[in-house]
Formats: sequence, structure tokens, C-alpha cells
Amino acid sequence: MLLIDKEILYLISPDIANYYRVIPYRQAEGTIEIFVDKNNHTEEVKDEIELLLGNRVVLVPQEPSEIDKLLSVHYRRERIKNDVKAFSTTGKDFLEELLYEARSLKSSDIHFEVYETDARIRFRIDGQLIERYKIEQDNYLELVNKIKIKSKLNITEKRLPQDGRIMTKDFDIRVSVLPTLFGEKIVMRLLGQDASNIDLKTLGFKEDELRHYLEAVKKPNGIILISGPTGSGKTTTLYATLKLLNDSKRNIVTVEDPIEYTLKGINQVQLRDDIGLTFAAAIKSFLRQDPDIIMLGEIRDPETALMAIRASLTGHLVLSTIHTNSAIGTISRLIDMGVPAYLIAETLNVSLAQRLVRKLCPHCKTQTVFNANDFPVSFTIPYVPDTLYKASGCANCYYTGYKGRVAIYELFFINHEVSNHIKNNDLQELNKKKDYKPLAAQGFDILCAGDTSLDEVYSILLNV
Repeated sequence: MLLIDKEILYLISPDIANYYRVIPYRQAEGTIEIFVDKNNHTEEVKDEIELLLGNRVVLVPQEPSEIDKLLSVHYRRERIKNDVKAFSTTGKDFLEELLYEARSLKSSDIHFEVYETDARIRFRIDGQLIERYKIEQDNYLELVNKIKIKSKLNITEKRLPQDGRIMTKDFDIRVSVLPTLFGEKIVMRLLGQDASNIDLKTLGFKEDELRHYLEAVKKPNGIILISGPTGSGKTTTLYATLKLLNDSKRNIVTVEDPIEYTLKGINQVQLRDDIGLTFAAAIKSFLRQDPDIIMLGEIRDPETALMAIRASLTGHLVLSTIHTNSAIGTISRLIDMGVPAYLIAETLNVSLAQRLVRKLCPHCKTQTVFNANDFPVSFTIPYVPDTLYKASGCANCYYTGYKGRVAIYELFFINHEVSNHIKNNDLQELNKKKDYKPLAAQGFDILCAGDTSLDEVYSILLNV
């Protein structure tokens, strides 16, 4: 595939590129040289593009397949909806158009970054950052001020980080501003997604894992803890669980930072550390609200951990997340926070660790040869797979080789035997449990099933 300098791509907006099947690739002396589908190489097309751009253009015909690749890579658009708007980097409503473009492409974050001579905008799609726009510094400063005004931030403050929020009709946006060497970097997190279509059965649980997990969450009291790094899908799993438990007979309250999903019938509270509304303070208030189920966005400190334990001991079901690398690591983390081992043994229903893995595009994935030397040295290969696959790239996946993501889970169910080991602080014995499958083994299984590539699960295989 032809390599094109990204700087030149911003001369033509996605709507023009896709409509005329053209891609700019070089500019010199007032002339723009443009690749065009050879089936669309006409004087009429040339005249219309010159009129739209206000420049003289030279059309260079290419094979339709090459144009398909270039359009998919450089002018990526959502194919599911036909009413997605086209966007350009100019115009009064650029910010609004940018937000809706990110939404239509199912982007989770928008990154605005400034450097010495220019600035760029990137979208995070399926966990990967993809560059979308490059803009001049003067336009970038204007864009930053517009974002700060919309999120009710101080536009004169350029030395300190700031956090704000933009509310729209369809979704909410969390705004984080960070001073850098050449200006302010902004990250916008798209929130407020409707959780009504999330289903536990579609997240990636195996049949036996789902059965054990459902048994744990259907208990009237206790703690459900989900661990994993940022962006591993913990909140999605939590809300799929809440959706299952949500009915008219239960009072469900949550405190989150931020509120990433909305679900009718659940009472959601936004964390406000600046006015003293912390996780621990919220739990104290919740206990006076006659709750059946409490969801905490995260257990960050010993006070919150002990309050969650206390809530579960008084007959409530508590769901939360915690930052650890493994399901058993969650138990060690609670002990390090000062929670007595006997209380963990009495209240913990299940510890769940998870990761998100990109799935190979089914239209273009290709077979590859198994080579033990390609695997991490620390990982013991349990068996030799019949077939492995690697990413290739086609129009269906925008030539990334991947399409969609799936969660893999390390589920540690707490039964009487496990409870006794926790009380005795004998965590080494827990690793020997036969019905416990670590994340590395789960990653190897999904690799051997042909659903993903070794590159995608390599870091998970290191988690041994």
C-alpha cells in the first residue's frame, strides 16, 4: 500500500474523499496531486474537485482496490450507519462535528496534543489510538479555549491541570486539561452510554465461568470484586451485572468517578472529592438509604475497603473494582490495605480479573506457523495448537487486521475450602487449585481458538 504524509491528507475532508474516491498525496507550487479511482478519472470529477478546493489539481489514476485501502486507512468512517455526517477541520462547528464523529466511530477518548510547530487530534478506537486530524497551532489554541469554555474551565489558567465536563443531549464528556511543554494537552472521555443493551452472556464468559459468577452475584450479601488495568472493561462487566440484578424489588445505588453508563432504575451518584463526597463518605450515606445493592466505582484506599466490608457484613451486596494484576492478587491487595484476612474470607464472594483482547478480522486473518521461540520465556506452553492465526488487513477492518474486542476472565470463586486458606493467609495454596485458570492460560486458549493473534496476547502471557 502507498505511504502518504499525513500532513497532505487534511486538505480533503472525508466526505469529499469518499464521494469522489480520491486521496491527496502531494502538493507543490499551487497544485495538488491526487490519487483517483481509475474508473472515476474524468474531467468532470477534476473540475468539481478544483472548484471545491480552490486549487489546481492533477488526478493520478489508481486501481480501485488500492483506493479502497487508502480510504479505509486514512478516511475511516463508520459503515454501520448511513446517516453519519462527514467532517472537515474547518468551520464554526468543528468541535461539535468532531465529537459526533468520535461517537459514530465508537471512540472512547479524543486526544488533543500540541507540539512545537503543529498539533494533532487522535481517537482511541478498540483500545488503539488513531490519528485523525492535524491542525495549525493558532487553530489549536482557539479550539482549546472553546473546549475550556464549554466545560466551564478557567481559560486564563494555563499552568495547572484542570478537570471539567461537557453535557450534550446524547452523551456526556469528561474533560482533562494538562499543561505540557508547548501548550495544553486535552483528553476528552466520552461517557453516558446507555447500558440497556449490555449482556453478561456476550462479554466473553465461558459457560462454566458464567455459572460460577452468577452464583456469586445472586447471593443476598457479600462482595464482588473485579480487577484489571484502566481500559480493561471492568465498568462494562459491572453494569452488565447491575442490569441483571436490576428490578423493582431492589434498591440499587452507585457512586462512580465518572458515571460512564446510565441505567434506568439505578440511583447513580457522581464522586466529588473537592466537596468531601468520597467513596467512603458515599457508603456511609448509602447505608441510610435502605439499599439492597451498592456499587462503588473503585476501592482506592483502606477506609473505602473497610467500609465496603462493613456494608457487606450488614446484609448488603457490594460490587466494586480494584487495581490488581490477578484475581488472587486482589486478596493480597486487601490484606495490604489492612483488611483482616478473616473478614475477607467471610465477605468475598468472587474475585474476577479481566483483560480486553482485540479479535482478528474474520475476513482477512491468515494462518501462521507455530514457533515456541515466539512465546515469552516465562510462559510454559501447555500444548501445541493445530493452527495459529495472525492479523492481515482488509477493507472490513480498515486494514488494521482486527475487528471488535472480547473480554477474557480469570475467575476465582470463593468456596469453603478457599475461605479457610484465606483465613490462614495461605495464598500459595490457592494458586494450586485445579478449577482455577489464570489469565495467561485464558489468553493462550483464545489464541489457539483462532480468535486473536500472538502479538495481541503476548503481554497477557507474561502475567504468570
